[in-house]
Amino acid sequence: MAFGRHRLADWPLDPAVTYLNHGTVGVTPRRVLAAQQAIRDEIEREPSRVLLREMSGLVGVPTGRPSRVRIAAAVIASFVGARVTDLVFVDNATTGVNAVLRSFRLKPGDEILVTDHSYGAIARAAAFAAREQQAEVVTVRVPYPAFDRQALVDSVAAAITSRTRIAVLDHITSESALIFPLAELAAVCRARNVRVLVDGAHAPGVLPLDIPSLGVDWYTANLHKWACAPRSCGFLWVHPSRQGGLHPPVISWGLDLGFTAEFDWVGTRDPSSWLAAPAGIAFLRDLGWDDVRQHNHDLVWRAARMLTGRWDTALEIDEASVGFMATVPLPHVLGSAPEDAARLRDALLFEDRIEVQVHAGHGRLWMRVCAQVYNDWEDFEKLASAVVARAGSGAATAER
Repeated sequence: MAFGRHRLADWPLDPAVTYLNHGTVGVTPRRVLAAQQAIRDEIEREPSRVLLREMSGLVGVPTGRPSRVRIAAAVIASFVGARVTDLVFVDNATTGVNAVLRSFRLKPGDEILVTDHSYGAIARAAAFAAREQQAEVVTVRVPYPAFDRQALVDSVAAAITSRTRIAVLDHITSESALIFPLAELAAVCRARNVRVLVDGAHAPGVLPLDIPSLGVDWYTANLHKWACAPRSCGFLWVHPSRQGGLHPPVISWGLDLGFTAEFDWVGTRDPSSWLAAPAGIAFLRDLGWDDVRQHNHDLVWRAARMLTGRWDTALEIDEASVGFMATVPLPHVLGSAPEDAARLRDALLFEDRIEVQVHAGHGRLWMRVCAQVYNDWEDFEKLASAVVARAGSGAATAER
């Protein structure tokens, strides 16, 4: 199936904007939004029936049939190679991480292991959990920008001590967009009796997943990014041995009724994004998921090499570290501070009509570019030229 800008008709994006930032909050296909709206319409016709009987089983005579949440969860579980009894919906990966960290018992002096590429919200959740229980957070430095997978595994192994209780690891990092060698990292932790919680926010829809084979204890991810579900929609997978004592951040009617019952109902909410998540998986399959993965990966990898060539910067990662996103260094003349990143990102959007993620770190600015089926080569050429023009302007300003 041919991909490119003509596929914008499948998405509600403004065609006047070159959108190279799918990974930040996702974009929901029109047909999935329509499926979600149909669910909302059904709920509004009989709210009590759908929410209290079919969603939660809180009222009425038990039927013995699975709830609509469990039926939708079964589709997602199949997609990630899991059993439905081990998977629950959450609003997003941050919610899943909070559920685990706030349920995990620590003693004073215990350690939570994270990396310096952890997403900011996740790092803060780890810091909060440590603070509440007089534990400590140990941060492992990722070899970067010259990323070396074995060096990362060795660094994590070296950071584990007798006090390390849990490691919070990415599958695909957010800002740097690196694919971590997760199975190898988990094996190192498991050998030292350290539990592993995975932030897989960007993985579903990008990587083929067989979560139980990874050797981790918990895996949480978003479905509203690359798996085409409506916002907000994610899941939390939990190894059967870790389900006891695990609670959602919001305690409600399901308390002590079991893992899935407790997470499936956390009070009155709009469940339509969860129930429409299977429509996102169906959309991917109808496009041809293998074709989607090949298009997105090949396009963003080619683009990363072209952009660094045009900007005279260095790409120090290999192709195996790239999924549907790549983070590339920007010309030094554009600055190095967070304020410089914010100004450039705003200028590209409001003046050049290009939406792309820009951040500061390691003494310079970086740009994370994303490829989805609605993108083509011309989108990245436009970005390359816009940055060249701004870098030239920045050089002229510096000379004055």
